Amino acid sequence: MTAGLQEFEDPGTSESPEFLPETAKTLVIACGALAREILDVIKLNGWQNLAITCLPAKLHNAPDQITPRLREKIRANKDRYTRILVAYADCGTGGLIDKMIEEEGVERIGGPHCYSFYAGQQDFDALAEQELGTFYLTDYMVRHFDSLIMEGMGLNKYPQMRELMFGNYKRLVYLAQMEDPKLDDLAEQAAEKLQLSYRKVFTGYGELATFMAAAAK
Repeated sequence: MTAGLQEFEDPGTSESPEFLPETAKTLVIACGALAREILDVIKLNGWQNLAITCLPAKLHNAPDQITPRLREKIRANKDRYTRILVAYADCGTGGLIDKMIEEEGVERIGGPHCYSFYAGQQDFDALAEQELGTFYLTDYMVRHFDSLIMEGMGLNKYPQMRELMFGNYKRLVYLAQMEDPKLDDLAEQAAEKLQLSYRKVFTGYGELATFMAAAAK
């Protein structure tokens, strides 16, 4: 599916949103959970020289599938683009993404997970040091909290599982990419549902914006 900018947004389904200008020489293969934020960065800068394609965000529930799916995307597009970049963190693959992209001759955004590249590694390390028992949310995770956590982990059906899954957590930190009172309310509600203390940290797009700016050159 080739979408216009106004449609380029991860719907949280098996669809893989794309933005493929004919003039683009650089392709960014991204995690679907970053689709909305990537769209925002593109809109803010008016870039038309980047092509974007995403893998479904739901692959985070099956990290063993991420690396082979990325490799397929890379190989399917090598003849079309002069440069391919990967907007994925390690995402629980245990270094397999890094091994694969070295083999394929491409590069990815730095960091073990999206929390670190939104907050910046130094600031994220400081947050983790303050409280190891921290559960993190991004804008995407706030929007989809009920489907990803409450339903996806079975907490609506089996509320007693909360203690087993989140009993070692003390607080929820919302790493906010944009200022939105509705998302603030949803994040606070998420903390209440998990019975955790709440803190919001505004990060903006962090290193994702830096990565996209470098890709657009």
